[in-house]
Amino acid sequence: MVNYALGQRVRMKKPHPCGSDIWTIIRIGMDFRIKCVQCGRSVLLPRTKFEKGVREILAEQD
Repeated sequence: MVNYALGQRVRMKKPHPCGSDIWTIIRIGMDFRIKCVQCGRSVLLPRTKFEKGVREILAEQD
C-alpha cells in the first residue's frame, strides 16, 4: 500500500479534458479530491478508483 500525502503530485492514466494528466492531492480519506495542475478543476474519486488510476508519483519540486 502506497502512502499519499496532501500536496503531492501524481500522474494519472487518463488525462483531464484540458489535456493535463498531472494532479495535486488536496483531500485524503475514503475519497480522494485531486486538482488539475493546468486548469485548477477538482474531482472527487473513490479511493479504489484513484489508486487504480495513478500511473506515477512525481518528485516534489523544491
